[in-house]
Amino acid sequence: MAWIYLIIASVAEIVWALALKFAHGFQSMTPVIIVIIGLIISFYCLAVAVKSIPIGTAYAIWTGVGAAGTALLGMVLFDESTAFFRVLSLVAIISGVVGLKLFLTVSESEEQKKPEDVV
Repeated sequence: MAWIYLIIASVAEIVWALALKFAHGFQSMTPVIIVIIGLIISFYCLAVAVKSIPIGTAYAIWTGVGAAGTALLGMVLFDESTAFFRVLSLVAIISGVVGLKLFLTVSESEEQKKPEDVV
């Protein structure tokens, strides 16, 4: 369930980042409201996710998915550059995110279930 929260947090991050583009320096209220709601959802879901997922892994995935998703949608929606090295960099980010998920060890996952050990 924690991974679902992390996915929701990542998607909400993409939503608020794109809404920020439409807010025009906080001049347009509807996108500003979407930014605020997206931020709240994103941070809440990330907070829930890190109860079970190591913080380093969760944060890296959250920022990686958010950055890559926002950049990809920027290319599609706003005609941003699709230069080879820019796309290659996005592939590297996505590969890193997948690697973090694939190589999360069982012991790291189990460590997160013992919050009483944290001082």
